[in-house]
Amino acid sequence: MVAPPDNAPPDNDVLWARSVHYSHWGSPRTKSGGGSPGLIGVSVGVRQSEILALTGPRGSGKTTLLRCLAGHLVPEQGEIWFNSVPVHTMGAVARERLRRDRFGWIGPDPLLLPELKVWENAALPLLVAGASHRTAKAAACEWLDRLDIGAFARKRPGALTRAESQRVALARALVNEPAVVFADEPTAPLHRAECALLLRALTTAARSHGITVLLATHDEETAAVADRRVALLDGHPAAAAPAVGVRGAGGPPEESPGGQAACSLSA
Repeated sequence: MVAPPDNAPPDNDVLWARSVHYSHWGSPRTKSGGGSPGLIGVSVGVRQSEILALTGPRGSGKTTLLRCLAGHLVPEQGEIWFNSVPVHTMGAVARERLRRDRFGWIGPDPLLLPELKVWENAALPLLVAGASHRTAKAAACEWLDRLDIGAFARKRPGALTRAESQRVALARALVNEPAVVFADEPTAPLHRAECALLLRALTTAARSHGITVLLATHDEETAAVADRRVALLDGHPAAAAPAVGVRGAGGPPEESPGGQAACSLSA
């Protein structure tokens, strides 16, 4: 049964959206000053510790949906709830605080600050939130170690490869122990082996720390790590399909024939 407007979502959904509409204003496709549709009536729910893949070709609305769910964008219509709190009615300051304290984000570009050391880049969410220098550094270095890049903590981003920089970005997304990580095509710039390494790091961290992950991708192999998929096409919802060959929400990582987890990282 569909919940009426402004009724809280199901208790088992940590993040929930209903009939979300959003238009891109100023798009080249805009006619007569109107907005180009980005999302049209999209509904989605994701459970705690679940890894949900948002799939579809480029331009299907995946990034727009992630940004609405994360509070970067405010939908024109519809509802978005996080832990029974209505995100769609929050003001800008409250949404910024929510992103800072409860959410993590990693995109296709690491966006590291070149003037800061690697550990400082990873610690930025904590430093911005007012954590002490010592506390922020300890947490950042712990995640860098878990992602097998602790040796680079004192280096500048210019000394890293693209794959290493993406792992620093992942550490930054995880350092504040978020409830939800939004991953927007995080493997897009990486080669296949590097892509697999980053995905193992992300999924292992999510499984071991109870983090919910929303993973936007147009790549089939990337989507295969998820527990479940929701497909978008031209801003419209398409049929949802379970991921193939993975365990259900909140389950442990797949094991190799030797009985060890597929991920060798210690996240």
